Amino acid sequence: MAFWPQLICEDHFWTDLSEQRKTLLWGPLKFLAGATIMESLVIEQGEAEDKLLAQKDVLRPFPKTRRTMKALLLGVKGILFRVGDDWYFLFALGVIMALISFSMDFTVSKLLNAQRWLQQELGDNTLLRYLSWVVYPIALIAFSTGFAQSITPHSGGSGIPELKTILTGVILEEYLTIKNFGAKVVGLTCTLSAGSAMFLGKVGPFVHLSSMIAAYLGRMRTSVTGPYENKSKEHEMLVAAAAVGVSTVFGAPISGVLFSVEVMSSHFAVRNYWRGFFAATCGAFMFRLLAVFNSEQETISAVFKTNFKITFPFDLPETFFFMMLGVICGTVSCAYLFCQRWLLGYVRRNPYTTKLMANDKPMYSALVGLLIASITFPDFLGQYLASRLTMKELLVSLFDNRTWWNLSQNMSASSPMEVDPNNLWMEWANPRISIFGTLAFFIVMKFWMFTLATTLPLPAGYFMPVFVYGAAIGRLVGETVAYIFPDGITTDGVVNPIIPGGYALAGAAAYSGAVTHTLSTALLAFEATGQLAHILPVILSVLIANAIAQKFQPSFYDGTIIVKKLPYLPRIRSRQIDSYKVKTNEFMKTDIEVLPRDASFDHVLQVITSSDDAEFPVVDNTEARVLVGTVKRSYLITFLETHESNQQPQSPEQKTLCDGSLSDGCRIDPVTFQLSSWMSLHEAHHLFELLNLQRAFVTEVGKIVGYVTRKEMRKAIEKLADPK
Repeated sequence: MAFWPQLICEDHFWTDLSEQRKTLLWGPLKFLAGATIMESLVIEQGEAEDKLLAQKDVLRPFPKTRRTMKALLLGVKGILFRVGDDWYFLFALGVIMALISFSMDFTVSKLLNAQRWLQQELGDNTLLRYLSWVVYPIALIAFSTGFAQSITPHSGGSGIPELKTILTGVILEEYLTIKNFGAKVVGLTCTLSAGSAMFLGKVGPFVHLSSMIAAYLGRMRTSVTGPYENKSKEHEMLVAAAAVGVSTVFGAPISGVLFSVEVMSSHFAVRNYWRGFFAATCGAFMFRLLAVFNSEQETISAVFKTNFKITFPFDLPETFFFMMLGVICGTVSCAYLFCQRWLLGYVRRNPYTTKLMANDKPMYSALVGLLIASITFPDFLGQYLASRLTMKELLVSLFDNRTWWNLSQNMSASSPMEVDPNNLWMEWANPRISIFGTLAFFIVMKFWMFTLATTLPLPAGYFMPVFVYGAAIGRLVGETVAYIFPDGITTDGVVNPIIPGGYALAGAAAYSGAVTHTLSTALLAFEATGQLAHILPVILSVLIANAIAQKFQPSFYDGTIIVKKLPYLPRIRSRQIDSYKVKTNEFMKTDIEVLPRDASFDHVLQVITSSDDAEFPVVDNTEARVLVGTVKRSYLITFLETHESNQQPQSPEQKTLCDGSLSDGCRIDPVTFQLSSWMSLHEAHHLFELLNLQRAFVTEVGKIVGYVTRKEMRKAIEKLADPK
């Protein structure tokens, strides 16, 4: 065939032929030439591939060794995943969150030291010191608000209320995305760097950050090993992530797990405790180990060190004062929860703040920051608020085992120019006012300051400020008891001095437990301080404070859910015994669209266009209405796309479309759960919480009579709580 290209390229070949023969030969010759060219291209391509394979063999020698190593790696992978991929998932989660927490603390510490250094360098120039004190936090919180809100509007707040809603089965878009993670990390770092003047923490955002990392690692795990066979594992991983978030802030793995279970989930499988404990232990251990590597501590120890007397920490008559402390913390927490919920709702209702929050959120944060920073200026009212101390230093000073009243009697008339790390109590002492006055003033001022700070649309946590505030209440009670009994309480001839730091520990646990409606804060206080001497009075105070708070007010997170109107199912309080008397048929919806099993194209089209439900009940027939299953909306759309109406004439081209009934051309799923019309509200609510239901059909002797969603359930509970 190689002869033909050479022949047709010669000039005399065409000149010797007539026009008719040229026309007859042109087609075959063109085909032969093209075939020859294609053959040469294939040969050249094959030669190129051979050369490429030869080069690859040169670059990858020892093929037998490579095959052996590949088989070995596959075997190791099989052995590792046979143990369980959850172990690696949880270990990675704990280590990553510990690194993030330590890095953030390190950055915040450097920025706060820079602010403290600037205040010292400015000397006696009050105006410059005021400007630096005010401009620094304003710039940081304004940037935190603007940056976080520009990335995603879901990055503000702590994130725990939204996470609680997600764990009930509700899908909230963008709350667990990496974009939100980046906005939260940067924004939270700036918020904490604003100092203790803003009185904000990082526990809540770290729970949210840990959940976002868990969701991302879960997607990575799914891409490698496939999706979870048990769908509830995803929720269990989020609860474990919440435990990691708490443990990497306080270095407290046990209380972190218990706190996450109490706050995040209404029902929890005890067999899955190991996930939370393993991840939280890895995170807490790595977090404390990094502090040792950074020469912050000599060995792994508690975050907030105390020096309580362990031999005889408290006397039996002091139990009464600890009980009174629980009553005080419970009462103050009720007042705070009411005011915080009211103010948060007022900011959303007021036309001026609503307009400002909608158009310029950084300006709102800057205005609030200006007010709070001006009041906490150390040369102004800040000298009575220990405003030069950081959040950690505030807590360490309040846990001091010495009696400040006795120490202040021997104090010089002038206040120290710099903060003394070994005598932090001196920041609470002032020549113009007693220790009791500074503590009382701190409690009064921080009450409304912290309430106002919770309305800021920036990433921030609210547990640490509540913990510090409770410690201040306990310290005031402890100093008062020590003042009443300066020589201690005498029992059987033995005098035992009062330790105000123990009251501060009990106050921190009781107040934070009352605000969050948890009991694990008692254990959190012990793990964070390393002290177990006051375990009985602390637990007693926490129980009393919780009893009062849960009786009169929803928790801090539930109150935020109420104000934000998140699709969360409220709890039925124990005093609402009428929930057993309200039946399902009193609050269910009866206007429900059903599809018979033999529904035609036109019937399906009518039902799907008249409702936007995600699924529809399928009955045996429209007369008996016996529930036989459900069909999803996506299946019905596919049915309509592949079928045709019997009433319309079909052309020969449309004969490919089917004209069968619903049962012939659509998948019908069985109904695994249904409510009885005589089931009580309490039982239905329990099942909705336990199974994370969004909707349930109501039947009577198999006949469908209505349906119940979370909306109807929530309205029934609200009506039960407030009949008006």
